[in-house]
Amino acid sequence: MLNRRHLRIKILQALYAFEQSIEKNTSKFEKDLFFSIEKMYEMYIFLLLLMVEIREVAEQRLEENKKKRLPTAEDLNPNTRFVNNQLLKQLAENKALKALSEKQRINWGGQGEMLRRLYKSIHETDEFHKYMEPKKSNYEADKEVVIRLFKRHLINDEHLQDFFEEKSIFWVDDLDLVASMTIKTLKSFDEDSDDHHPLLPLWKESDDEREFVKVLFRKAMAHREEHMELIKSHADNWEADRIALMDTILMNMALTEAREFNQIPTKVTLNEYIEISKYYSTPKSKTFINGVLDNLFAQLSEKGEIKKVGRGLIN
Repeated sequence: MLNRRHLRIKILQALYAFEQSIEKNTSKFEKDLFFSIEKMYEMYIFLLLLMVEIREVAEQRLEENKKKRLPTAEDLNPNTRFVNNQLLKQLAENKALKALSEKQRINWGGQGEMLRRLYKSIHETDEFHKYMEPKKSNYEADKEVVIRLFKRHLINDEHLQDFFEEKSIFWVDDLDLVASMTIKTLKSFDEDSDDHHPLLPLWKESDDEREFVKVLFRKAMAHREEHMELIKSHADNWEADRIALMDTILMNMALTEAREFNQIPTKVTLNEYIEISKYYSTPKSKTFINGVLDNLFAQLSEKGEIKKVGRGLIN
């Protein structure tokens, strides 16, 4: 489910929390790191179930309209295109989603008011109205509207964001990451997908990703003082206390990754942390980080402290 950038961001968050904490218990923060990654999978299940729940709200609304004292012709013969959406039906019938939600006791119980509010918000969008216009339904149109409504409207809803923030402190910064995985899952369905269509796993089948998280976190903690001295020596015209904390953590991680993972190209490492800095640090950070790391990578490579193995990796 999680790619390397997601994992780097989770490690960054854990290291930042450690630096901000009075209690410097490394093992506790490592435990919290892995727990926060596991919690992300709960959010993933919640978001997939959200689409199922909104379809049910729409279906309930149609039934309620039929029972009005003076129903209109439209109430009695409603447009059922959304409730018959093929992708939403596939999600509702998916055995893996049912099994995971039951096993982990994940559901939207008690959130009826919010679900109705969410349905109302998408019901009023141009995308929804265009989708409901009379024309022959097809799977691609069904799939497109679900992804579009999820990406453009649902995931940006303040009430939904508040719900997740109150549900777990570990979810405050995870919504964008998990939303991208949810969208990837929705895109993986096709017209022939049956009720056994697989969901994304939290980890890849091998243990490489778990090991990547553990080693990068532990080694970054171990090298933090050494790397801070290296960073200070190459931060021209910058005093140590003027360097943003997030920048020092990102550079510490990058140096650790370059030294400890000999099969990851230094260019990949450099580009990854520059990209992450665009979202998690200051506007000028990417230039600063790029300059410092570029010099440090060259220096450490010359000293033999950065060694790459494998085809195309030897500098």
